[in-house]
Amino acid sequence: MAALKDIKLKIVGIKKTAQITQAMNMVAAAKLRGAQQRMEDFRPYAEKFAGVMGELAGAGINPDAFPLMAARPVKKVMLIVVTSDRGLCGAFNANIHKAADKFLKTQQEDGREGCVACVGKKGNAYFKKSPFETLHSSVGIMDNIQMFNARQVGQEVINLFLEEKVDEVQLLYGRFINVAVQRPTMNRILPISTEGLEEAEGQGAEGPKATYTYEPDPEEILNHLLPMFVNVQIMHAMLETGASEQAARMTAMDNATRACKDMVDDLTMVFNKARQSAITAELMDIVGGAEALK
Repeated sequence: MAALKDIKLKIVGIKKTAQITQAMNMVAAAKLRGAQQRMEDFRPYAEKFAGVMGELAGAGINPDAFPLMAARPVKKVMLIVVTSDRGLCGAFNANIHKAADKFLKTQQEDGREGCVACVGKKGNAYFKKSPFETLHSSVGIMDNIQMFNARQVGQEVINLFLEEKVDEVQLLYGRFINVAVQRPTMNRILPISTEGLEEAEGQGAEGPKATYTYEPDPEEILNHLLPMFVNVQIMHAMLETGASEQAARMTAMDNATRACKDMVDDLTMVFNKARQSAITAELMDIVGGAEALK
């Protein structure tokens, strides 16, 4: 009977866990809708900005005249790693960490020094135990993503690049494909190339392109917009990662709820078999006692 009691307690505990995971699944689903809406709200601004930058890049500018576009021999590469602040989202953060390790080790093999800038608690905690130097960390900002946070990260990274403490900056984040698929994605943000700006223009809003007249001149405008271009890319990465986190958590909690229900079914079967065996044993004792009294 003690074994039956233990099994029953396990069933009760697992059912309570299933209630928690189901509630977390519902919360993640609600947050995912909000995160997707923010991505959609940000997209027109990013597309229009990309279109203007691409137009400026095609105005015959000299990249070497702009500090953020000037390429130099790469001795040290910074990787901005955007992760979540919270866990319980399956292998989402682990996949980003794995992609970061692979990239940084490749840089070492090519004779370059690697370092990181962490956005999100999970990435910051992971790279504290890593041999790679952390030059910047921003934590506690992924639950409420704001442009001023992206601007702070961007300004810090730009300063490191202009001071020649790093020669190249790559951005790694979790790209939102759909609810079931989130993919670690990397792209270079510094130095900014004319090819990258023209590619950004190609990703802008569709339709007839407007012709702009620039005052005072394209070079001066571009010099002001280049830091904003970096900030927009970081903001986009944060929004993508935020949506990916909620999608991954929703999937993980759904899988956990299903696993709990399967465990309850298995334990219920074990409980019923054990109870049936106990009842059979008691009946045999009663029958045996009755036979002995005859």
